[in-house]
Amino acid sequence: MSAAGSLLTVVPVAAVLLLTVAARPRGVGAVAPLRLAVVRAVLIGGAYAVLVVEVLGASHALTRPAFVVAWLLFLIAAATAAGVRWRRAAHLGQESTAAPQPVGAAPRPVPVGAVVSGGSPDVSAQVAERGEPDRAPARVGRGPADLLAVAVDTWRTARPGERLLAGTIGGLVLVELLVALLAEPNNFDSQTYHLPKVEHWVAQGDLDFWPTAIHRQVTIPPGAEYLLLHLRLLTGGDHLHNLVQWAAGVVCLLVAARITAQLGGGRRAQLLTAFVLATTPMVVLQATSTQTDLVCAAWVACAATLALDGLRRRTGWGTLLGLGAAAGLTAVTKTSGLIAVGPLLVLWGLAQLRLARAEKVAAAADGPAPAGDGRRSWLVGGLARTVGGSVLILVVAAVVVGPFLARVTAEFGHPLGPPRLRESIPMERHDPASIVVNALRIGHTAFDTPLAPLRRAGAELIISGAEAIGVDPQDRAITFGRELFPEPAWYPDEDRVAFPLAGVLAAIGAVIALGRPRQIVPDRAGSLRAYAVVVLTAVLLHTVMIKWQPWGNRLLLYAVVLAVPLAGLWLDALFRRRAGDATPAVGDAAATGASMSGRGRRSVATVAAVTVLATSALAGVLALSYGFPRRLVGAGSVFTTSDWDTRFLRRPQWADEFRWAATAVRDSGARRIGLVQQNDNWEYPWWLLLRQPDGGSPDLVALQSVLPERPPADPASVDAIVCTGSKAACAKLVPAGWRLEFRGYVGYALPPGR
Repeated sequence: MSAAGSLLTVVPVAAVLLLTVAARPRGVGAVAPLRLAVVRAVLIGGAYAVLVVEVLGASHALTRPAFVVAWLLFLIAAATAAGVRWRRAAHLGQESTAAPQPVGAAPRPVPVGAVVSGGSPDVSAQVAERGEPDRAPARVGRGPADLLAVAVDTWRTARPGERLLAGTIGGLVLVELLVALLAEPNNFDSQTYHLPKVEHWVAQGDLDFWPTAIHRQVTIPPGAEYLLLHLRLLTGGDHLHNLVQWAAGVVCLLVAARITAQLGGGRRAQLLTAFVLATTPMVVLQATSTQTDLVCAAWVACAATLALDGLRRRTGWGTLLGLGAAAGLTAVTKTSGLIAVGPLLVLWGLAQLRLARAEKVAAAADGPAPAGDGRRSWLVGGLARTVGGSVLILVVAAVVVGPFLARVTAEFGHPLGPPRLRESIPMERHDPASIVVNALRIGHTAFDTPLAPLRRAGAELIISGAEAIGVDPQDRAITFGRELFPEPAWYPDEDRVAFPLAGVLAAIGAVIALGRPRQIVPDRAGSLRAYAVVVLTAVLLHTVMIKWQPWGNRLLLYAVVLAVPLAGLWLDALFRRRAGDATPAVGDAAATGASMSGRGRRSVATVAAVTVLATSALAGVLALSYGFPRRLVGAGSVFTTSDWDTRFLRRPQWADEFRWAATAVRDSGARRIGLVQQNDNWEYPWWLLLRQPDGGSPDLVALQSVLPERPPADPASVDAIVCTGSKAACAKLVPAGWRLEFRGYVGYALPPGR
């Protein structure tokens, strides 16, 4: 990575920070306004990044100069918006100071749908009905010094337990950043199709599909890879690629904490939510990876927090655009995330209709409306507005994901790609028995622990139960590929590690939120129960739609991020009840006995919860220290392993084989190089090893193709051939008279005289 490339990466970061300033809510009652501004900024930045790729790709201009210009323009726009917002906020502050409301003046009414600030942000209807005065404008234009002062004051007033939670979260995030910067990309799928996809775009200068033996390079949604493409062109390499998932992890923590606040949780509940999520091994490991699951989870979480804003106030144009962007970014990143976005949008729509109905009732209570006052009926003003907003959300989402779906449809005749993709991951049986078996297997893998006897007993029970109801537990219609259930998932591996602690805490929180929500948040019971229903619906839909697979836990990451706020709220309520126990009056023996019994049960529950949290912290630290394939200590440490060997920690025996073949091909002077590989083989090392001396992309062409309309190159048209996987498959494509050499997994072929 060049020094100029390092400096260029500052431009997108600065633009998003300026957008955060510009996007702070203007009202006085937004929940966690700074986090809301972050959500708005990342959605605008994410949608812009995707559209830049689509527009420049359609213009055959995927080049470094074009991307630099695009980001400089975006930076100028963000700086302008931030400056306008800053001046406006300062002007409003001066007006507020210069012209205070006269003593005794009538209170200003708060319109229905507005939200007041403070600890109870969603009580606008009651405030409007009581006629309470509006509050002074919030300081939306806080500068860095003000934010630092707030942070220092918050830390000073925090309890020791809250400081411990915040310190653990911050420590994990910072160490993850260190690992993300030090480690070379070494995710298995990234070697096969995530990163080769980016290199093909750079080499072509556009987004056109190409002949390939690995269909996932063109059929899997490319949203996360679009973000990687920006870094690739700005820096000239892949050294910062891990930062995309790291940034997505930070967004997930911030948004999960905001969701907790929206559901009535205070500072401790928000910290507990972020703590449980930050210490979940899957989150820890993916935050330093080039996988795509955290990116998808971040977009889903953004959709969730914006949808929750619509539970108690009417949604404005800005939020509608944000919901559309979140839905589109989810779809273009990982379509499985739509399993949650769909129910969230349904919840938002129902809430908007309810608010419209409440406005009608309030208007009717004021008496009959005079003619011509513009007051519309609920049917017109409520239903039409909600339907119109829904259409706008879909239109914005279509703008973001539409170009990719159009290319897939044109290539394969279906927006979801070829039949092999549509049949490999989605469930092909939907009878109740098959769905139950699939759900049990997914649950078994998600809640796996190092306790082997427990794993075996649970698996045997599921297998015998499936056979008893006439379902083959290994049926290909409900099982991905040729995989076999069960598969251990407790080990801290980024692709499959289980989340039993976070899962159990979230499950308990969901049960209580559904059954007794007032025990958790008395003044937000309805919202909490509705949110729990959405989370449960998403999980159930996932088990109905997605086949079991050994690495299915990472596909559930979006659901984990959505469910963890339920855990944080429940834990906070548990600690709150424990701290609020009162001693009954002296002499009341019955009350004393009942109180002691209740306090005893709560004490046991509190001790158990603290133990689980401590174990969760330990799991997070161990995952960061010893997790695979990036770790701090032990064999394969990012401090002691070379860059090249780090890339091959998944398959160490291949490192020298790739170098051996690439050296022979380079020494031959070959320019046009043919690729022979199978569906799950590593292609990315060739893009690194065969790069041109000036840093340009090598001329790699596939000698096989699974795309009917994209024929492969003729082997006679290339100067050399490189192969991975099967020697027999390679030999079939090598022209007669060429010399074929093979070592284990990797081989090459050269024509006579080379």
